[in-house]
Amino acid sequence: MKLDAVIFDMDGLMLDSQRLGSEAWKETIASFGFLLTDENNRRLLGRDRNDSVEILHSIFGPQFPAREVWEKSYKNFFQKVESAGIPVKKGLWEILDFLEAENISKAVATMSTREVAVCHLEKIDLLRRFPVVVCGDEIEKGKPAPDIFLKDAELLHVSPGNCVVLEDSYSGVRAAARAGMVPVMEPDMIEADDEMKRLAHAVVKDLFEAKEEIEKLMAG
Repeated sequence: MKLDAVIFDMDGLMLDSQRLGSEAWKETIASFGFLLTDENNRRLLGRDRNDSVEILHSIFGPQFPAREVWEKSYKNFFQKVESAGIPVKKGLWEILDFLEAENISKAVATMSTREVAVCHLEKIDLLRRFPVVVCGDEIEKGKPAPDIFLKDAELLHVSPGNCVVLEDSYSGVRAAARAGMVPVMEPDMIEADDEMKRLAHAVVKDLFEAKEEIEKLMAG
């Protein structure tokens, strides 16, 4: 393929932050007297506020204070990050160096808000390496809709079909496929099921393997 750009998810893909997010969800929901199971927790991964609210209502019923819980969970997560920091995923620096050496454009597509995304990316000196960052509060429909990836392609001035997307979540892989891009999945807290293996160009164990897959695509 003609590779013009690689688009990165943030939480769980570049940053090892999904576990902190899951802890925040469980603790916050428990403070309201409810139990969030691991299975239902996974349903919330990679989703924006509106989708999360719908999912919470489907789990706990229409009277559940889902928006209040989302706000408090987000603040809880932010506090955890400020306290503990965020480690980066294995192979991140190497794949960024490779793409820059090859003059391949890069962008971020995260369902986090702009405020949170900028804070996290700046904290580990990543923001300067991405000319384009599109966030969940800047699009109409979040993943699994393709909007966020199509916005990245538009801002980078590249064709969606010439983009590789690196994702860890089901919703992200679905969104990338619907955008007509080439998804590569690096599972984080959820393993790739048959649907993910069908939709993704490849399922890799880390960003070192993702780099190898990109090299193969570039070589034809």
